Amino acid sequence: MKEATGELNTTVVVVLAVGVLMAFFYYTLWPIIRENFNKQTQCAKAICDRCETGVCDFVTCHSREDPDREFECVYKG
Repeated sequence: MKEATGELNTTVVVVLAVGVLMAFFYYTLWPIIRENFNKQTQCAKAICDRCETGVCDFVTCHSREDPDREFECVYKG
């Protein structure tokens, strides 16, 4: 009976650890990943200004659907 109790305790610990890791991923990491994905997709479809100086890190862009809304994207040269 002691062995069965020990295995049950180990199983409970593993299940709780997996649950904590899943919650951490879902509430902490997933929003960051999703936002980065959306931003990259938005910038891939955007119409961007040219870099005039040649040393730009970011450029001002706008979407085809809403030309009045401006946002910044990483300059890819």
